[in-house]
Amino acid sequence: MFPTNKLNRINELAKKKKEHGLTDEEGKEQTKLRAEYLKHFRSTMVNTIENVKIYDPNGTDVTPEKVKAIQNKKKLH
Repeated sequence: MFPTNKLNRINELAKKKKEHGLTDEEGKEQTKLRAEYLKHFRSTMVNTIENVKIYDPNGTDVTPEKVKAIQNKKKLH
């Protein structure tokens, strides 16, 4: 989970930017924090997708072949 204090800071900076604008230093901090957040989000999303199994209403595994291939590759390592 992304640290709450960093998420709160991202939100503070976004609010300040709308209301008053940011200093150069705050702008750089916001860019850095957003990049950190996106990196974390993407890695979490990739992990979720790579570990999902999809079943149709009949109980048949309909997980896309591309995802199955990634899952099988991970099992071998």
